Amino acid sequence: MIETITLSDLLPKVFDGMQHEPAIARSEVWLQQSLTFSRGCRISIEAESGGGKSSLLAFIYGNRTDYLGTIRFDGRDTSSLDIDTRCGLRRRSLALLPQEMRLFGELTVMENILLKNRLTDCKSEREITTMLERLGIADKADTRADRLSIGQQQRVAAVRAVCQPFDFLLLDEPVSHLDECRNREVASLFDEEARSQGAGIITTSVGHALLLDNLTVIRL
Repeated sequence: MIETITLSDLLPKVFDGMQHEPAIARSEVWLQQSLTFSRGCRISIEAESGGGKSSLLAFIYGNRTDYLGTIRFDGRDTSSLDIDTRCGLRRRSLALLPQEMRLFGELTVMENILLKNRLTDCKSEREITTMLERLGIADKADTRADRLSIGQQQRVAAVRAVCQPFDFLLLDEPVSHLDECRNREVASLFDEEARSQGAGIITTSVGHALLLDNLTVIRL
């Protein structure tokens, strides 16, 4: 279990040498001496395009290590984690919905979701179908992912993201292709799944924010 994620003097290496640039100097994330996200939090990271929001989530998840500073899980420097520990954390503590969604186009909606769900058997097929119904795409369960609209794909990715245990749900522009109604449906699903596990939500936006109550907004 991860109770806290702490960033200290964090900065993407690509921004090295730009520490005194206004955008970096104004950031409430980059180069902060200590910024802690606690389990149960509701955080929205808002940024302009190119500000590093996708990089930030990738650093926390461990997909990328090209940063300066440190990231700590409950005080432990994540740079010390081995591959097996990382994989374990991704199965039970960190859930990620990447901006590009990463669905397998040749697989059906249900196959895409079950591919992840089988790693932990977190949800039953009935529970998955109920979530699809809730987001208005249950009729697409047997449709190949590459035949869906971008908005439909985004809802499939949302369901897939919560088909695992997690302490923190990391969401990179999760509703960028959804209208207000669908946005609220997805936000409600995320909120309920996170509350059921006492988990935190860290989401990013460049202007099309997740419509979740009680969000603390942080400028990147």
